[in-house]
Amino acid sequence: MSTRDEAIEIGVDGQRLAGTLVAPATTIPGILFVHGWGGSQEQYLARAREVAALGCVSLTFDLRGHARSDGRNEAVSREDNLRDVLAAYDTLARHPAVDSRAIAVIGSSYGGYLAAILTSLRPVRWLGLRVPALYKDEDWLLPKRQLDREELAAYRQRHVGPEENRALAACAALEGDALLVESEHDDVVPHPAVASFRAAFGRARSLTYRVIEGADHGLSEEPWQRAYTSLLVGWVTEMVLGAREGAPSQRTEKAEAPPPGGVEPGEEVLEEAVSPP
Repeated sequence: MSTRDEAIEIGVDGQRLAGTLVAPATTIPGILFVHGWGGSQEQYLARAREVAALGCVSLTFDLRGHARSDGRNEAVSREDNLRDVLAAYDTLARHPAVDSRAIAVIGSSYGGYLAAILTSLRPVRWLGLRVPALYKDEDWLLPKRQLDREELAAYRQRHVGPEENRALAACAALEGDALLVESEHDDVVPHPAVASFRAAFGRARSLTYRVIEGADHGLSEEPWQRAYTSLLVGWVTEMVLGAREGAPSQRTEKAEAPPPGGVEPGEEVLEEAVSPP
């Protein structure tokens, strides 16, 4: 790792001693984790510690209306929680060890939806989405619990384009690297919703797409949890730490042609099923 030298003076007994402070030439990446609806930061703490051990600054937090922040979430709207995510991002970006140009945001389900929108409001170099939920733009200020569940389920069963959805529009504008993880047997965020996100990443520098075999929406079994942790840490290692050392992200052959509006030829689309260990 390259270093920088700073000439300093050390005061002692009324005298000034010349010294040279040697420090890393660059700051390190920051990783923001956003949990899903009804969850808490506990869902990401273990993974945040693994990522931090790689040489990153990780931040987990409880969204408003969740866990210790406030267990009453009947009145919480998407606007409220987006403001929470923005505040958490700004806290991470202000950390003295964090390179504000090298921030990754990782979100699951509702947290993935909010993370996607965040990229349109703050600089995000790497975006990781696990089973990102999809919501209509309408009723943005309505408490989330009051959204029509049947209408929402029907919305997630059809293809939705970036021109009609705020989160997908943000993904369409993303020029960094993206990770998209799907659960094979997800009855909350079904395949069409994930496919809408995948198709939206038309300008992404690279897109890595994974399906966890047999998994449900909440990764309720330990092998599915381990599979997700393994692929997430592997992606962070390749993308974030590789970029910090100046190495380009790896390119791979496409597993199949991307969906309409997907990644352009020459960009990475890495797709495979992930089997639990």
